[in-house]
Amino acid sequence: MAAAARVIAAHGLGAPTALIAEEAGVSNGSLFTYFDTKADLLNQLYLDLKAESAFTSLKGLPLRADLRKQTFHMWSQSMGWAAQNPEKRRALAQLNVSDEITPTSRATGHKTMKPIASLLERIRAKGPMRDAPMGYVVAIMNAVGDTTADFMIHDPSNANKHCKMGFDALWRMLV
Repeated sequence: MAAAARVIAAHGLGAPTALIAEEAGVSNGSLFTYFDTKADLLNQLYLDLKAESAFTSLKGLPLRADLRKQTFHMWSQSMGWAAQNPEKRRALAQLNVSDEITPTSRATGHKTMKPIASLLERIRAKGPMRDAPMGYVVAIMNAVGDTTADFMIHDPSNANKHCKMGFDALWRMLV
C-alpha cells in the first residue's frame, strides 16, 4: 500500500501496476496474488488512506472539551497527518476523484469519516452554514485544509502558525 501511494502520488492513477510492484520490491504477478485487478488495489488503497486519515484526526480527541477545542484538536491532527504524509495526501486526493473507486468503497470511506461529520454537524447547527448541504460544508473545509496543508509543507518553520490560521478561518465560517 505504501508503494502504491508513492507511485500514484508521483505518476498519477494511470501508473502501471508493474511500477507499483517494482516500488514494492515484488514481481508484477505477485501483486495480483493480493488484488484481482488494479481497480481492487486502488479501492483498497483508498480505504486504507481514508481510515488512516480519520484515525489520526480523531486520536486523542478531548471528548469533555468544548466544541472549539475538539474541532481544533481534530483539525491539528488532520493537518499534521497531511503535512507529514504529502505522498499519501496526494494519492488520496487523486483517488477521491477517481472513477475507479466503487460506490461501496466510497460509502465505507464515508463511514470512517462519520465521527468527523458528526462533529461538523454539531458545530454548524446554529451558525451561518446550518442550512448548507453537508457536502458543501465538507468541500469548504477540504479547500481550507488543502491550502493550510500546502503552506505547512512549503513553510515548515511556520507550520503551527499556518495550522492555527486555517483553523481560525474555518471556525469563523462555521460558527
